[in-house]
Formats: sequence, C-alpha cells, structure tokens
Amino acid sequence: MTTVEVCVKAASGNPDILGDCPFSQRVLLTLEEKKVPYEMKLINTTDKPTWFLEISPEGKVPVLKCDDSEWVPDSDVITQKIEEKYPEPSLVTPPEYASVGSKIFPSFVKFLTSKDSEDGSEQALVDQLSLLDQHLKEHGPYIAGEKVSAVDLNLAPKLFHLEICLAHFKGWSVPENLTHLHAYMKLIFSRESFLKTKPAKEHVIAGWAPKVNA
Repeated sequence: MTTVEVCVKAASGNPDILGDCPFSQRVLLTLEEKKVPYEMKLINTTDKPTWFLEISPEGKVPVLKCDDSEWVPDSDVITQKIEEKYPEPSLVTPPEYASVGSKIFPSFVKFLTSKDSEDGSEQALVDQLSLLDQHLKEHGPYIAGEKVSAVDLNLAPKLFHLEICLAHFKGWSVPENLTHLHAYMKLIFSRESFLKTKPAKEHVIAGWAPKVNA
C-alpha cells in the first residue's frame, strides 16, 4: 500500500485545524480528485517543529512524500509528481490553457494590500477576472472544457481567498456582470474535493490580516 504524507499549513492560532494556504489546498485537491489516500500533517508555521525544518529547510509548506522517496517541496513540482505517479483520472491541462487565470492571484494581492484607491490595482484585477470570464464563456464550464483539470485546482483556492478577503477588507465583490466566472466559482467551490479541503473563512481572514495591515 502506497503511503503519501503531506505537510500543510495549520490555521493561525489553531494548530489542530487546516489552515489557509492556497498552495497546500491545491495539493490536497489534487490528491482528493485522484482518490489517493494520504496522511496530512498540520504545520504551525509560526512555531515550526524541528523535524519539519529538517525535511523542509526553508520552512515552506506544502511538502509531500510518496512511499520512501524524498520529501518534495513546491506545489508545482508536487502536483506534477502526483500526476505522474497516479495518472488516473488524468488532471492534465492542455498546454494552451495552462496559464489561463495565472495573473489573477498577483493582481488580487496588489489590490488587497493597496492603500491608494487611485493606483489602478482594482481595475487591473477586474481586467484579469474579465479575461477569465470571457474564456469560460467560450470554453467552460471548467477552464479546459467539460472536465476539471490541474489549472482549475491551482486557481480555485486563490479565487476562494479573493472572494473572502476582498469582501472582508475592502467591501468588494466580483462584478455581477461576470456571470460565467460566478457560475464557475459556484461550480468549483461545491465540488466534494473542495468542500473537504477548504479552510474556514475566519482562518483565511486571519492569515491575510498581517499583510493587509502592514
């Protein structure tokens, strides 16, 4: 029996509860979609245990280990490894769709942490969300069509953070007219894999508060 171990972020101030790291959730989503059994280890990122720093010297989550192989860092590398080891069901995204939505997360972070309402960061985010909405209109319901794929599992946790944090810190929500994007978020947030791996709203807010208030 294969053993997969994965270290992910614990909630801020609550080390026994799954935390708010979108990169950790991406890995968990991949394992869940492929129905791979795994053992989850929650890491208190403000007080990292010694054993964890031995396997992840930079102290970053997620890290994953299959069988007796080495611990692997970086969600890009980890999800690729999972795909190679467990090819069914395939989550491979066609290359032409692999970068769809990739600018949304940095645009979100810039707008969220912006102290200047005139710096264009809000419009830059709306532009990126509009591009995704247009893509979904033409190719949806998922980014690569009928089936969920790796690009969705990368983007979904980031959209979840965006929705929660911008509502909480900015009183902002995704424009109503982006109907395809709204439908997509509803679709992906209701998947069983997402419901099982999502952090609680208050932990997402707590996780971002230091950046917003910096």
